[in-house]
Amino acid sequence: MDDLLREFLTESSEHLDTVDTELVRFEQDPNNETILRNIFRLVHTIKGTCGFLGLPRLEALAHAAETLMGRFRDGMPVSGASVTLILATLDRLKAILADLEIAGTEPAGSDDDLIEALDRMSAGDLEIGQD
Repeated sequence: MDDLLREFLTESSEHLDTVDTELVRFEQDPNNETILRNIFRLVHTIKGTCGFLGLPRLEALAHAAETLMGRFRDGMPVSGASVTLILATLDRLKAILADLEIAGTEPAGSDDDLIEALDRMSAGDLEIGQD
């Protein structure tokens, strides 16, 4: 594994831990723009680095999460379902990163389920996950 990938894995893990903490704070204070900007920035950084390193699976998932976070920044209301969806996305990102660390390459698989849910919620379907 090259040094760039190793550094990316370390930084991404730290970023995702921070996002986890910030999301709990954000759920309690959904109008806090500072928390929202911090979460958005961290997810954006992960997405951008994935593009640079040629990690399309991680990039696509992070992009969908970033889009939803951008909608929150634009004023879309935050719901419990949206926070739950973001947390599920973070769990998937962590799992992919763990596999990447072991194998040195992105694992095979599809994240269409989460990407579609994130895209639908970004489009304004606020009822996702509230069946």
